[in-house]
Amino acid sequence: MEWRSAIAFPTEFLVEQARAADLIVVKRRQLKANYSRYLDSAGAMLRMGRPTLSVPDGVTELAGDRIVIGWKDTREARLAVGEALPFLTRASKVTIAEICTSDEQDAVHRRVRDVANYLEKHGVSCEHEVRVHTAEPDAGYLIRLAADVGADLIVTGGYGYSRLGEWIFGGMTNSLLQQARVCLLMAH
Repeated sequence: MEWRSAIAFPTEFLVEQARAADLIVVKRRQLKANYSRYLDSAGAMLRMGRPTLSVPDGVTELAGDRIVIGWKDTREARLAVGEALPFLTRASKVTIAEICTSDEQDAVHRRVRDVANYLEKHGVSCEHEVRVHTAEPDAGYLIRLAADVGADLIVTGGYGYSRLGEWIFGGMTNSLLQQARVCLLMAH
């Protein structure tokens, strides 16, 4: 572990220093009105090329014994699962969840089984579930699932859509960053 500091814009400094890191750990907090002076960890995630462990206010430890993977068959989710392997191999229970439309269920079951088989080859004990979209927001479901299984870490891809697209239309990444009271490991 190494500490680096500079008098610089925090987001730019973090992106620059990511070249020397395996994992970026950031404290998650609400953005201030003039956020150019503050760390924009979500914006940095898009540029760092490293996984980000986002820790909410008040969390002082991460057991990582129970983990939820929010799966979507995207590049970002694949990267997140690969980067999370050191956490996943130590967990006693990993739950993979994908949310889909009712006509996608068969394909989604095959996908999550593939991910579970991949993880089992790495010694990860996991289970999986598929959920059809409901009135409950998808991020809310993942947060509730994490609470139900006692997980203190959610692993997902980050910003599968552009940040502007998520801002306009809403999206899983922003919702998780704003609402989750557990740690988030995300990769983009």
